[in-house]
Order: sequence, then structure tokens, then C-alpha cells
Amino acid sequence: MQFTKISLLAGLALGALAAATPAMAQTVIKVWSIDGIDRPGIADTFSKEFNEQNTDIQIDYRPVPFDDLVNETLRAFATGNAPDIVSFDNPDFALFSSRGAMLDITDRVAASEIMSKAEYFDGPLNSVSWDGKLFGVPKYTDTIGVFYNKDLFAKAGITEPPKTWAEFAEDAEKLTDPANNVYGATFSARAGEEGTFQFLPIIQMSGGSYQNVNTDGAVEVLNLWKKMIDNGWASKDVLSLGQWDSTGTFNSGNAAMAVSGPWEIDRMVEDAKFDWGVALLPTITEGGDRSSALGGFDWGIMSTTKHPDEAFKVLEFFVSQEDRLFPEFGNLPARGDIALPATGIEKKDAALEVFQEQLQYAQPRGPHPEWQKISKAIYDAMQQTLTGQMSAKDALDQAQATIKGIVG
Repeated sequence: MQFTKISLLAGLALGALAAATPAMAQTVIKVWSIDGIDRPGIADTFSKEFNEQNTDIQIDYRPVPFDDLVNETLRAFATGNAPDIVSFDNPDFALFSSRGAMLDITDRVAASEIMSKAEYFDGPLNSVSWDGKLFGVPKYTDTIGVFYNKDLFAKAGITEPPKTWAEFAEDAEKLTDPANNVYGATFSARAGEEGTFQFLPIIQMSGGSYQNVNTDGAVEVLNLWKKMIDNGWASKDVLSLGQWDSTGTFNSGNAAMAVSGPWEIDRMVEDAKFDWGVALLPTITEGGDRSSALGGFDWGIMSTTKHPDEAFKVLEFFVSQEDRLFPEFGNLPARGDIALPATGIEKKDAALEVFQEQLQYAQPRGPHPEWQKISKAIYDAMQQTLTGQMSAKDALDQAQATIKGIVG
């Protein structure tokens, strides 16, 4: 009994001492991203796990809707309430890095044992670079290629997917079957970012760029697209459909080819009741230069952070988990050193190999702080041509003049 009393008194003394000792100071890092709004995503999942593994640094995570993220962050930056870390769609990143809103992490990445610039594909890396400095790291990426219905190809006597855009149009004509409500091809030419996402690679592979859009190759392919729509080889709906709805036409068997990306693969495995494959995006001429759209998001630390070292540790943790991006979230890593694990689904694994190869040619939209205005000039020219308001040459010349006024 005496032993129990002494032990109790000792315990109370220790408890009093612990209560009198200040708790270890905890650094809170605010992270904003679109993830976790409608389903678990990368940022919310990794933030929760970081908090479970660390006590000295904790993440205060906030999901922000895609349509609100840029303006919300601009307001927060202007009022001194910006998050420490934010994840932007890659063409929006330059809007912030060019204005001094993002922290230069060039030296930190060079000294990091977790991050290495050399492992990232050039396109995603360029989207987080400005004026020769590194202001972020790619979060994940995606791109586009051509899905094709192998059964309909065989029925039409076509032995391989198109290598050039001229072949793409020729194959679309052969594959069109009005009696069975089948269009030769589908794509997204809507007046919006998705339209630019699908057309900019054509400008790039023809020797142009977002600053030089009126190339001969771009005029040629835009005329081919118009010919396809006018002749019914592609539905007029491509003028208004986004990529998800456009590819749904392919999945249902009502289009023989679809320009789309790897985000469609799981749905296609589930929905498509036919044999299908994926090919690289066609080029202007056979064996010509390749390009493809660069999608995906980036991570960056805002320049107003009061805790740059702790924020960079969080960033390193996120990067250290990138081998989980595809298995758990279906997103493609923006790095060439992470092999995608085989899924055991033949069509899916073959498609992923093609998209991994296509990523080597993917180029960013921009980077430029006025990207949204530049993008509008591009998709306006596309719409004006495809609806017959202007010739392809005149529409792209007009877009070029508009863009020159923006970029100088």
C-alpha cells in the first residue's frame, strides 16, 4: 500500500512538471488544391498522411473548386492571406510566377535528396519555370493521343492507325457509316481551353508556338477538320463538346477514332464493347515533328510564406509519394523514372505505354501570364474557321495579330 501511495505521488509530480513545460511549437502550413471536393485526391490524401507522421509541422488543407482557385489565390495574395503551398493547373502557373507570387526554389531543389530536375519531362518542367528559375515542381501530367476502334478499322480494310493528319481525314471518310450512325472521328473543338488543348499541338508540330500560330501546317489541318465536319465524317457536335462527352461518342461505338487522353482509359475499359487501341497523335508529314498537349497540375510555394523551410519539407514529402499517383489516383507522373505498374488489363497497359511515349513530346500551354487571352485567340480562330465565318488562313492571321498585341 505504501508503494502504491509513493508511486501515485511521483506520478502527480511528473504530471505537474509536464503541464508546466510549454508544448513544442508547431508550424502550420496552409495548402490549397482542387483535390478532395468530390472524391479523395492527391493533395488531401497526402496532407492527411503527412499530419499523421509529423508533429512539428502540420498541414491545414483546404480544397478549392477549380473555377475559383486562380481568383481566390489572387485575392488572398493581394490581402496577405495566401496559402503557403498551392497547386495550379499548369498554364495558370506563370500568371503567379511572373508576378513574384511564387517562391524561387531553384537552389532548394538542387540541394534536395528527394527532388531532381533531371527526372522530369521537359514540358511539365517548363510550366513551372520562369526567367531561367524554378518556381515549383510538376504534380502530375497528362496528354492526348488517338483512340481507335480496331473492329471498325478491320471492317473498313484499314490495317494501322493514321500517321499523319491527312491520313486521319482519309481514314475518317472510310470509317464513316451513316446507316449505323458511325462517324469517322471525334475530337473537341469547343470554344474554350479544351479546344486550345487539342489544337495547339498541331501549331507546335508545324514549327509554331503559342506566339506563332499562323503556320502553314496549322492552316492545313484546320482545313482538314473543317472538311471532316462539312462532309459528316465528324459530327458538328465537336464544336461544342468537351473531351469527356466527345470521347463518350467513341465509347458507345458511334465514332471510330477519338482524340483524347489517359483519363478516359478506365471508363473505356468499362464501357467499350469492342476491341480498341491508342496511337500517337498524327504529325503534319510522315516522320515529321511530334507534339502533344500538356495537361496536369503543378505544386508551388507562395513567396509570402513565413515558413519556407517547412513548406519545402512538405513539398518534398508530396514528391516522395509520386510512385503512388497512378496506382491510387489514375494520374500519370510527370517523371520518366517512375515506371507504371502493369495492371494485368491488356488494353489498359498497352494504352498507358503509348501515353508515356507521347508525354516525351508534350509541350506546355505557354508559359505566359496572359495565357487565358492567348488561348482565347487560338480557340476563336478555330471556331471561326470550322463554322465557316473565316478561312483558316485569315482566322489564324487574325489570331496571330491578337497574340502579338498581347506578348509584344
